[in-house]
Amino acid sequence: MIINATDLLGPSHTTDRPSAVTAFNVITLEHAEAIAAAAEAEGLPVILQLSQNAIAFHRRPEAIAAAMAAVAATSSAPVVLHLDHITDPDLALRTKDLGFSSVMYDGAELDYAANVATTRRVSGWAHDNGIWVEAELGEIGGKDGAHAPGVRTDPAEAAQFARDTGVDSLAVAVGSSHAMTTRSASVDIDLVERIAASVDVPLVLHGSSGVPDGDLAAAARAGMRKINIGTALNIAFTGAVRDWLNENDGVDPRKYIRPGRDAMTETCRHFMRVLK
Repeated sequence: MIINATDLLGPSHTTDRPSAVTAFNVITLEHAEAIAAAAEAEGLPVILQLSQNAIAFHRRPEAIAAAMAAVAATSSAPVVLHLDHITDPDLALRTKDLGFSSVMYDGAELDYAANVATTRRVSGWAHDNGIWVEAELGEIGGKDGAHAPGVRTDPAEAAQFARDTGVDSLAVAVGSSHAMTTRSASVDIDLVERIAASVDVPLVLHGSSGVPDGDLAAAARAGMRKINIGTALNIAFTGAVRDWLNENDGVDPRKYIRPGRDAMTETCRHFMRVLK
């Protein structure tokens, strides 16, 4: 079933919620199916995320967004649909039309003033349209932005940024980094606690695929509300497909996509259990 982001991430809280909500990035239909299957098996809500990079892969957002919405609508698990790392403000303003209830506007490549101004514009539109909006502090330095290795978020600056932009949640840099294929990142739990004490909106951890289980659980306890995971699914999928192709002959993609999808489901279930 599709639910609004506000129902899952907003101020109301129920005892059956996990300590942090898992948010998994979708590239293909099989990603969405795997994530929904994991949420159903674990009896937990989940967020399906579609990034601007994934939209570029599909050339347009409509088909993959509709597929994600169909998977979510027919799932027995509560599912939020979220646009992730949207750097084009005009695309962010299409969130509602695409059937999504949440968007992360990424102004990381802008200077601070421009990031605040553009994020405030997106945030104002989002609130007029019932859309939850996430943002992050910008750092010039390419895709990783505020999550490049070594970057750390200042609690006071984070609090000011949240106030100036009116966002509903904030991604912060505390030691994780995007696209890690090893789980060797070290999260600064003390910094998470200090930011959580300073910022009045839920915090988001990006680059969680590279964070060990213990650090993820500790980060959730310290104040992280949404945990983003992407690369770990691709590692699981690619590994399972490679194993099948190494051991079997055949050209029917269903034969090797199925184990890839199953591997992603098990990976999602693992992260969900860690964060319960």
